[in-house]
This record gives sequence, C-alpha cells and structure tokens, in this order.
Amino acid sequence: MKLNYFNFKSFEDEILLTNDLGEHIFLKNEEFHQLISKSVQQESDLEKKLLEKYMIYDETNLEFTNKNRYEMQYLKGHLNMSASLHIFVVTTACNMGCVYCQANNGTKCSNIFMDEETAEKAVDIALQSPTRCLSFEFQGGEPLLNFKIIKHIVEYTEEHNTNHEINYNVVTNLTLLDDEKIEFFKTYKFGVSTSIDGHEYLHNSNRPFKDGTPTFTKVIDSLDKLKNSGIYVGAIQTTTRESLKYPVEIVKTYYDLGFDSIFIRPLTPLGKATINWKDIGYTAEEYLEFYLKALEATISLNKEGRFFKEEHATILLKRISGFFVNYMELRSPCGAGIGQLAYYADGNIFTCDEGRMLYEMGNEAFKLGNVNSSTYSTLIGNSACKAICASTILESIPTCCDCVYQPYCGTCPVVSYAATGDIIEKSPRGYRCKIYAGMLDKLFLLLKENDTQIVHILQTWSN
Repeated sequence: MKLNYFNFKSFEDEILLTNDLGEHIFLKNEEFHQLISKSVQQESDLEKKLLEKYMIYDETNLEFTNKNRYEMQYLKGHLNMSASLHIFVVTTACNMGCVYCQANNGTKCSNIFMDEETAEKAVDIALQSPTRCLSFEFQGGEPLLNFKIIKHIVEYTEEHNTNHEINYNVVTNLTLLDDEKIEFFKTYKFGVSTSIDGHEYLHNSNRPFKDGTPTFTKVIDSLDKLKNSGIYVGAIQTTTRESLKYPVEIVKTYYDLGFDSIFIRPLTPLGKATINWKDIGYTAEEYLEFYLKALEATISLNKEGRFFKEEHATILLKRISGFFVNYMELRSPCGAGIGQLAYYADGNIFTCDEGRMLYEMGNEAFKLGNVNSSTYSTLIGNSACKAICASTILESIPTCCDCVYQPYCGTCPVVSYAATGDIIEKSPRGYRCKIYAGMLDKLFLLLKENDTQIVHILQTWSN
C-alpha cells in the first residue's frame, strides 16, 4: 500500500481528507491512524474506500500517474485553454451611485467613453485568442450609456470573425433599457447580468441613482420586459453591512422575482468599497453568519419543493463533485491574463476586471499593454502576466498548498496587492480566505451529516 499526497483537517469527531484529484473522504480517528501508519488491513472496507478515493494505491508510481492523468487534465482543463473571457469596458460613466462601486472610486477615469477605433483594435486582439469559444462581456460604468459602441463592437465582430463561436453578455443596472436595446439583445442572443441587492428598501439603500433617488422599481420593470422578451437575465447580490440584517428577506425577494437562483457575494475591498469600508464593511465572521442564514433559507425553499439554488455554493459543490468549472476566481492559477482580458475605454489592456479596477484607483500594476501597440501574444508574454500566473498557483503558496480546501479554492492577486502591496497571498487566513473556508466548512458539514433530503438538494444544484 502506498500513500497518495493528501491534505487533512479535524472535522468535529472525524478527519476530512482531500487530494489533488478533488476527492474527499471522512475518516474516524482510528481509521486515520491506520492510514498514516500504513496498517490498513487488506481487502477491508476501509482499504476499499481509500482506494476508491485515490488516497492510497497499489500500483507503481508511474502506473498510478498514467491511470489518473486524464482526470487531472480534466480538472485542470483551464491550463489547456487560452483567454476565453474578453471584457470591454465601453465607458466609465454611470448614472448610479452605488455605495460599494468597485469599478470606480470617484477620483480617476470617471467619464471615459470607448471610441470606434479603440473598440475595433480591441476586437482584433480578442479574435487572436486560440480558444474557439469566446465570451465578449460589456461592462462599465453603465455600459448602456455607450450603447452605440456595444452595437459597433458586435457588428464589427460578426463581420470579421472567421473561426470563433462568440457569446455576448452585458453587465448593466437595467435603468437605461428600452425597446431598441431589447431587440438588439434578442437578435444577437445576449445574456444579461444585473445587480439586485434584495428587497426594495435594501436595494435602494445600496444602489441609488447619483442624486439619491431610488432605482428598484425601474430595475424590476426592465427585468420584466427582458423576461417577457425571452432574454435570460442573471443577477448578483452584493452584501453590505446593512444587508447583514436581511438574509431571509434577500433570498425571498429573488425567489418572488422569478429567479431560480441567487448569487450571494461579499464586498471586494476595491474602489469605492475601500473608501466607505467603515460604513458598509464587516468582518469575515459577520459575513459568514449572514451567508449561512441565507443558505439555510435557500435550502428551506427546496425542502418545500421549490427549486432554488445559491450559485456560489453551487460552484463549490461542482468542484467537490469532480466537475470542471472554469470560474476565474476559484482556480489555480487564477484566470488573470491567461483566462480573461479586460480592454479599458482608453485602450489600455488589463489582466482582468479587478486589474482595471485597481487602475481606476491610480495603480497600473496589472496593465499588460494597449490596443495600439499590443498583440495577443505580447499580452500573454508580458512579465506581469507571467508573474501573476506563477503567484496564484495554490499548490506552491505557503499554507494554501497544505490546506484541505486547496483543490476547490483560488486566490486573487489584485485583492492581495491592494491590501499588502504583494501579488503573493501573505495573509492566508485573511478576509477572503476566511470567507471561502467558512463556506466550504458548511458544505462539507452538510455532506458529512448525510441528511438524505439535504444531500439530494445539493446534488440537484451541482448536477
């Protein structure tokens, strides 16, 4: 019997083990001691479980590696892909004054509009990506303030694209939607993503117009128009300190609006969120208390026979279940540069959405080039891109490499750099880490408790 590499942690009365193949198993203390002392009896139930989960093996090292290489290639599928997500920041202007806006801190780059020449050069670079399936995502500011450039980019792409399959998405606050835009989105099969932070009071508190007037009614009216037009709309909830009071109400709002899921996310300490942190921020522990209540409310809806899932948990459950999920923030290395690129309104190109957010705070650390002088190859070959890739390999980051949740997690070099001045994670038990560890603790606890109804619900989410 040979031991495979694994990480572990005490988990109540048992010990959780995971390995690089994403497999996990709970062992009693006695079973764990048998494992590490290599005293597991042959043909015992314990040996069968450990073999099934690839915690041990009987083959030679080469045979074991060859047997599992395709599984590892599948789980690390993003390493065989080039940048598939291309973000076009068509304007930095916005008609809303969200209290946590990560895309603008109000001090730099506040009113820039991408022009046609810049847009065309950005598309030319994006189309150089070797990956066949691309996603073009339009962001702002509020991108619909520069709708003419969105139209131009799509029409230019359709004319010049020869060998890519392209999906179009727009991230919008929905307040500027009209029939012309809806018809355009239908024609080119756009996906639409928006932000709804909860019930009317909470949403208006977090996401008012610039003059302070409410936005909720306008957003919901536009949401209904899109749904009636057959356009898929996804929504993300961002949690502020005020949100912490309303976990159940937030979930109920999403369900009542006709969504079949909710994506609950914490504040990212970038942009205006950093400036307003004393007023709107919280500790990781406070967020987790809120999140777990919201998760329980989501599970309760399913117990009543109403399918509704929490998307953040769903991504983690898919990873735990052995599915490849190309979620840029939870992969090793992260998706910055090698998985996504962000083309800014002024022509500068960044590793990712967060990288351009740091630029708006006055820091160009994550700039890779400019549409006037760069090619796809020079962007990927940029020393900053290489450094970011190397610094986000969890398997080589101290503490992360030994963490039981390493197969399911990821790190963000932009957030790390903004907090510490270093792209390498220096506080592995900091804000972001504590949040993801707490979420995974809860999910594994539910799997360990093995309540038939709850496990079935979680399986429907991940499948």
